[in-house]
Amino acid sequence: MVRVVSPFDAVTQAQLRRVRPRGCWRGQRKGWEFPMASVDALQSALGTRFHIRDDLKQWMAWSHQPLPPLPPHRELIAAADLEEPLEDGRRPLAHQRSGARWLLARRGAVLADEMGLGKTLTALLAARALARCASLRILVVAPVGLHAHWQREADAVAQVVELVSWARLPTELPEAGTVLLVDEAHFAQTLQAQRTEALLRLARHPRLRAIWMLTGTPMKNGRPKQLFPLLAAIDHPIAHDQQRFEEQYCQGHWSERQGRYRQWQADGASQLDELRQLTRPLILHRRKQKVIGLPPKQRRHIPIALAQAELIGFDHRVDLVVEDYRYRVRKGQVRSDAESLAVLTSLRRIAAEFKLPAVRTLVDELRSSGEAVVLFSGFVDPLMLLHQQIGGELLTGRQRPSERQQAVDRFQCGDSDLLLATYGTGGLGFTLHRARHVVLLERPWTPGDVEQAEDRCHRLGMTGDLICHWMQLGPADQLVDGLVASKAQQIEILLGPRRLAVARQPLASMVRSCLQVA
Repeated sequence: MVRVVSPFDAVTQAQLRRVRPRGCWRGQRKGWEFPMASVDALQSALGTRFHIRDDLKQWMAWSHQPLPPLPPHRELIAAADLEEPLEDGRRPLAHQRSGARWLLARRGAVLADEMGLGKTLTALLAARALARCASLRILVVAPVGLHAHWQREADAVAQVVELVSWARLPTELPEAGTVLLVDEAHFAQTLQAQRTEALLRLARHPRLRAIWMLTGTPMKNGRPKQLFPLLAAIDHPIAHDQQRFEEQYCQGHWSERQGRYRQWQADGASQLDELRQLTRPLILHRRKQKVIGLPPKQRRHIPIALAQAELIGFDHRVDLVVEDYRYRVRKGQVRSDAESLAVLTSLRRIAAEFKLPAVRTLVDELRSSGEAVVLFSGFVDPLMLLHQQIGGELLTGRQRPSERQQAVDRFQCGDSDLLLATYGTGGLGFTLHRARHVVLLERPWTPGDVEQAEDRCHRLGMTGDLICHWMQLGPADQLVDGLVASKAQQIEILLGPRRLAVARQPLASMVRSCLQVA
């Protein structure tokens, strides 16, 4: 966007309202915002009275000197050499070859295949074809922990790539042209985040040849609002007007007045069938079962029954938290949804502690039968305690990236048969297909995070069915598991083959109703 900032005067405001394409007044930013397509009209109307920043001048100059066109699609496919073996002897699988052809037909797209289908290699094969047909560089945006994986795959296709982290996105691109590959694209699902703003700036750069977004969870929380930044990055037409998108697909509306101001709410979901039809041409989502025939994934809910003495202690600690919350409600001290969610997190943390004996028994049984096990939790302390009691490899955010990879390598090569990981660290980018059993001490809030964790093991190379053990204790687990299921249905409407109807309450209201029941 081009931002116009000036003191108020009626003449300037009238000129800005006549500029086409139209701009929007952003009161919080104290200025107007216009799409880049308006820059010539803005310069004509205001250029003699307004200072134009140097970086905008450079973009304007590049816009008037566009890059030469790329060859036709059939020549790009021929340059891809999709049938030739890779440097390491592998051959691209059929779905990877078809995925590369699909990307080469689009300059902006979301590759949303399920985890474990080899999106990295698919994107690199397509990017290599562009690099063979034009002078450009390949820029990969990925979490630091995945840079080694990207480098290995780039070496396999004999292609030079530049790797940057989400925390260090460049502000400019070279003049010759760039293909931008964005891994874990769901990191940009919040428009207010600085990394999302930086990515969208790159996505609009005049020297960008193509942008391909890679994520197995394009809508992690079941909310179309999270999909909007990805659609904006690939320049999908329905993402040109954010407010209209949110009104149509996110139940966007102005809330009741709070003091002098109203608040815009857009956290719902509506008309998902229509959104699915409009986005399908630029979002490729394929399931493992259909393209490579992986063994099935089974989920087993394991309710935990505490002994009488443990049950008394568990109920006492839960009652202390709930009664404190109810007391603050009666006093009028609870003023936001965040407080009820914090109480729910406390209940889940207590439940995780009381689950440990049952979890230890389950893990010991699996290990004694020769099975490798991966155990996930959102809390570090229970993992640390289990690690002290039963050993295994530990994978948390407190370790350096090199230490994390070493722990994964020891597990994968058979030096250890147990890996204890947090969702935020172990559920991202690693391949753990040696394990046929995944134990989830508790579930994250979103189905996308659940899938990311389970599918670390449900990948190419696995040798049998994957069994996911969901440990359940108390109403907090039941509430979150039910919420995950309902959000997964919303995602299914958008990406899946089935048509479903879903109705659910916001999490905060569900938690409040549970906690305040007498």
